[in-house]
Amino acid sequence: MAVGFGEKPNMDSEKGIETLKVWQKAIAFTIYIHEQVLPSLPVDLKWALSMQLRRSAQSIPANIAEGNGRYYYQEGIRFCYIARGSLEESFTYLSLAHELGYLSREVFTKTNNDIQELRRIINGYINYLKKNKRGENEAGSKHRIQEDFIDTTKFLHDEPEYNPELTTQESSDDPNP
Repeated sequence: MAVGFGEKPNMDSEKGIETLKVWQKAIAFTIYIHEQVLPSLPVDLKWALSMQLRRSAQSIPANIAEGNGRYYYQEGIRFCYIARGSLEESFTYLSLAHELGYLSREVFTKTNNDIQELRRIINGYINYLKKNKRGENEAGSKHRIQEDFIDTTKFLHDEPEYNPELTTQESSDDPNP
């Protein structure tokens, strides 16, 4: 039986990944893609657009689950970033299918609304993980995901700026300076 995007999948267990709303929504989205969107794509696109969309949609709940299974919050965040990237990839394939005339406006509008909701939920879950910091004192927890702003405009110049830190012994290719 198909599960609509807004509906909760039938899960017997009250523990584990099945209780995460973000995972439930991602599963429902993936099922909708499999049952409603993929059959509407032309057969000659089976090994191109269809397979890419199938893989990107399946990757969303899979990465949420893998991040949850890693326990340490930084890894959970990293896998949620990957899931969010897969969601954006799915959006790209759906947009392409719509622009090429393979998806009706109604189906595209529904999937776009579903993607916006799932994006919001994934972002909320990432924020929750950042605040909760589950497993913060676990082995390896001193390694952090760095999210500082990097000024990329300095990479747009033709000549690199001189940086004395890059000329230190650490960055030398010569093992015996």
